[in-house]
Amino acid sequence: MIRINLLGQTRPRAARRPTMAVDTGGAMPVAFIAVGVLVGVLVLGFFYYTWDKQLTEENNKIKTLQAQKTELEQTKLQVEAFEKQKVILQQRVNTIEQLQRDRTGGQELLDMVANTVSRTENLWLTEMARKGNALSMNGASASINAVANFITALKRSGYFQKVEILESKQDDKTQGLQTITFQITAEIAPPPPMQARPATASAAAANTPAKKG
Repeated sequence: MIRINLLGQTRPRAARRPTMAVDTGGAMPVAFIAVGVLVGVLVLGFFYYTWDKQLTEENNKIKTLQAQKTELEQTKLQVEAFEKQKVILQQRVNTIEQLQRDRTGGQELLDMVANTVSRTENLWLTEMARKGNALSMNGASASINAVANFITALKRSGYFQKVEILESKQDDKTQGLQTITFQITAEIAPPPPMQARPATASAAAANTPAKKG
């Protein structure tokens, strides 16, 4: 059917709904940048984790090597201490053997000096000489107290009436070990006078003429 507009007015057209423009071209670069940043963060995180793990392993290796080094140093010190003690003991043996070979006094005096040295810790003789009643002794010790104890033991032995120390000094030749060298002189005491035995006294009385009354 044909409709005729008799009023002569134009019929208004229906308004079109506004459409939103979608710009896909600007969002794509942002997405690529975000993906790139995410990938970069993941890569950096992986490398950081790897480096941190390697650094931790290297630090553990360093600690292990330092502990082994400390243990080896302690073992080295113990070996050096044993070697020094061995040298000291060997010097004592050599001194005693030399005294036995070159003894100029009685066996009793030699034994007394050797026993006194053996009872004094950290002390040894390197030379001993006798001239008449004078005895000269050179030696070394780990402390000055050992020298004092040795002198006291000599005085209490009863074989010497005068014991003097001529010199004592620190030996700088030994590294890491305190060594005191000394020189001592002693005067051998004369033997005590023998007391008259009762039998001898009776014989002397028998030989005395009796007085006449």
